[in-house]
Amino acid sequence: MMMKATFDDVNLILRLYEMRRDDRMREARNWFTGNFKVRTLEEWTALCAPGTDANASYRMVTSYWEMVASFITSGVLNPELFYQSGRELLFCYARVRHVLPALREKLGNPGEMKNLETVAQGFIAWWNQQSPGAYDAFCKRIGA
Repeated sequence: MMMKATFDDVNLILRLYEMRRDDRMREARNWFTGNFKVRTLEEWTALCAPGTDANASYRMVTSYWEMVASFITSGVLNPELFYQSGRELLFCYARVRHVLPALREKLGNPGEMKNLETVAQGFIAWWNQQSPGAYDAFCKRIGA
């Protein structure tokens, strides 16, 4: 049984939304949405070379959603309340999921984006329970 959402959950979601409105974060999110469609480590390396704006945008977006996911996995933020408005986390995961195993190996970090993956899996299960097939349709729509 899910814990009941609290006003603190709502306030945290609103604060997270405000953070997404930062000009540089908007720029990074726009770049990620329009450009990050990699499927292999080689494509990731070519697109997100160290020291480039693309690499900075990639890191900004993925680390933001990893941070948000950590609030959920640690029990600070109510998952179900987040799922109702946090589909951009799922968008991020859908775009990185193909390259994540190779990226973890390259970085020597099996925990790379583990919170993101854990929350995304819970989100997918929740969404499919609410609307069977919605996640697959979403992935098809966003090219993931």
